Amino acid sequence: MDDKNEKIFLDTIEDDPAFSAEGASCAFNFTGDEAITDDTNIDDADHIILAKEERSKSKWQHFLFRLRKVFSIRDDVANHEEIKERILSGGRFTGTNMVIMICAIIIASIGLNTNSVAVIIGAMLISPLMSRILIMSFGTATNDKVQLMNGLKGFLIQIAISIAVSTLYFLISPLKAPTEQILARCEPSLFDVLIAVAGGVAGIIGQTRKGQYNNVIPGVAIATALMPPLCVVGYSLANGQWIMMGLSFMLFFINFYFIYFSSVIVLNILEVPKVKELSVRKWRIVKFRMIRNTIIVLIPIIAVTVLFALHILPIKGLPTESGETAEAVSSALSAFAPIIR
Repeated sequence: MDDKNEKIFLDTIEDDPAFSAEGASCAFNFTGDEAITDDTNIDDADHIILAKEERSKSKWQHFLFRLRKVFSIRDDVANHEEIKERILSGGRFTGTNMVIMICAIIIASIGLNTNSVAVIIGAMLISPLMSRILIMSFGTATNDKVQLMNGLKGFLIQIAISIAVSTLYFLISPLKAPTEQILARCEPSLFDVLIAVAGGVAGIIGQTRKGQYNNVIPGVAIATALMPPLCVVGYSLANGQWIMMGLSFMLFFINFYFIYFSSVIVLNILEVPKVKELSVRKWRIVKFRMIRNTIIVLIPIIAVTVLFALHILPIKGLPTESGETAEAVSSALSAFAPIIR
């Protein structure tokens, strides 16, 4: 047995108490490469088979160890105090954050109203909604009810302001026809669940690294799109499109909940310290509630996905073809012609 295989084999023996010292001593007499022939006695044949099995087992364990090492999220994690300060500081209510959020709402509303993808992306980049979700995730993972409630209250205020400002914008805007970008926020599906989960995992991992990865959160904001669906809710209120309002708010809620859910899971994997330790019974209750809530959220999403797939859930009165949308926008823009003259 060469040095490398011997080291792996020794590690296997050390980690596996079921592997007896007697079996190990016997297996050392064989490399596992020997062939069993008619001349091989029964004891040697057993030892050769044992050596082959242990060699295969040690290689598999070594592969799994390397795989876990490659995908480990604990190697470069920041200390817990740094993680706490980073997450909580990002979601503080300040005048600056409020002004930035209102600007993001207006930019997103204009982008939706004029069917401009670039403008919508710009609004998502500067939107501060993600920070409050991470605070709620941190409060849940650390069993800190004060931070959880602070994050929730702030998030509800942000939602209310977003809907109010976007509704006001769409009430005074001369462009009343829905654009493709508005309609795109009215088709929630299971794909959005997967995007939100992946975005939540990427976002919280980026926030918990040493030397914070600043490029992660903007990317997550673009992928999960929290602000545009809220602005479509405002558009729906301004134009009396109630089905549209429900679907766009569902998309927003999907993004919010599954970013929150996946962030909590990652923070628990990283073993952030809890403010108050939970007993085994209470921890089981918490896990049960999270699983129950996730199932409750998934049921309407699955139902809507099926209804859309079967073309049972149309949005009444809305143009769905790109040509109709472009014509409607052009007609609305013509309202400015007398003013320009």
